[in-house]
Amino acid sequence: MGIVNSTYVSDHTKWIEEQRARHPEWAEEQKTGRALWWDKKQDVETTQRNAASKVAQKPYPYDVNFYGE
Repeated sequence: MGIVNSTYVSDHTKWIEEQRARHPEWAEEQKTGRALWWDKKQDVETTQRNAASKVAQKPYPYDVNFYGE
């Protein structure tokens, strides 16, 4: 095994860190956006109802030989 260079920082990582330093307000905007789209309270009843209402998909719906049997 070779030696791992733990000091390497990719160009992308350097760029994003520069952007974060220039725009500290992005951190709060990121939290707001995450709360809007991802951080939702989970309701057990709704989750169970959604799971029970799923319809099984037939295998290979995009197969050229599929005739909907």
